[in-house]
Amino acid sequence: MSDEQQRGGNDSGSQAGDDFPEKGSGDRWTDGPEVAQPTQQRPLPGAESDDAETLRERQRLAQLEMMDRWVGGVLTEQRRTRRWKLFFRLMILVIVLVSVTTTVYRVFLAEPASSLPSQRHLALVEVHGVIASDAPTNAERVIKGINRAWSSESAVAVVLHIDSPGGSPVQSQRIYSEIMRLREQGDKPIIAVIEDIGASGAYYIASAADDIVASPVSLVGSIGVIYAGFGFQEAIDQLGIERRVVTAGENKAFLDPFQPLDDDIASFWQTVLTQTHEQFIDDVQAGRGDRLSDSPELFSGLIWSGEQALELGLVDQLASLEQVARDQVGKAEWQNYTPRLDPFERLTRRFTQTAAELVGLRNTHSPLHFKAQ
Repeated sequence: MSDEQQRGGNDSGSQAGDDFPEKGSGDRWTDGPEVAQPTQQRPLPGAESDDAETLRERQRLAQLEMMDRWVGGVLTEQRRTRRWKLFFRLMILVIVLVSVTTTVYRVFLAEPASSLPSQRHLALVEVHGVIASDAPTNAERVIKGINRAWSSESAVAVVLHIDSPGGSPVQSQRIYSEIMRLREQGDKPIIAVIEDIGASGAYYIASAADDIVASPVSLVGSIGVIYAGFGFQEAIDQLGIERRVVTAGENKAFLDPFQPLDDDIASFWQTVLTQTHEQFIDDVQAGRGDRLSDSPELFSGLIWSGEQALELGLVDQLASLEQVARDQVGKAEWQNYTPRLDPFERLTRRFTQTAAELVGLRNTHSPLHFKAQ
């Protein structure tokens, strides 16, 4: 072979080597594992007649729909979480407000016994609404106010500010007895001032005072005892209802409204009412003394106006609270000694009383009432 042919052969080899470098020569295009060519392309979802662009669009819409559902679920969960967070925050806020309100009330609004006025004044105790153990006007609260007013050295008189139709005989008698005890000490006068009504158990309380003042149009009196109920025995017979009562003691259920009230039971119950009425009369006479008239209707349960009550000796003067204050201290001012009700207790009492009235229950535990009807 000639030198020229050898050079030609070498040139051909060099050109081939340049076009196809050997493996391991460091070329990034040829080094690395070999990848097999796909034999068949995966079909895109859609109809066989759809072209590639349509299939890609459908796939994109499917992805967007799935993304929308996911985003919607995330937003729903976030809204639910925010609602619970808001609920718990409101609960915490309510608890904080209740605590702050209670603290402010007890520190600034509830008047302690030591914060008594030093100037001469009337010491007022309110007897408002129905008198009952589970009502704001109960014996414990009223007696506490009376004792606070009585112990105040600057109080020239204790005033029972009455606006009540009466109520429980027991609660009324407890207040009456406490007023009579203080009255016998003779330290300061006790005056009962009747506003719109001072009847039955409320007048029972007023009769223990040294003097009773009323407006000319106030309702005063109703010195009597009442029991009221219903008889449903004929109604349940017509409805075909059987009443089942099991007692130990033959007369234990004698006031059952679903059983007839026979003559013997009615006579017995009348003796109970009469005896209670006599106690009422005796206490009123002990409190009022000779000021009462001898009218046969005085203790019949009738209720009179203030002017009529003055003629019958049930009241001593026709005047107002302002006039009493001017007569006693020279100005129409007074200090309220009635113990304050806790706001939550007052709310609870109001709810309980309303619920009891809705279901037809009485607002006192005793079936007897010193109450104007």
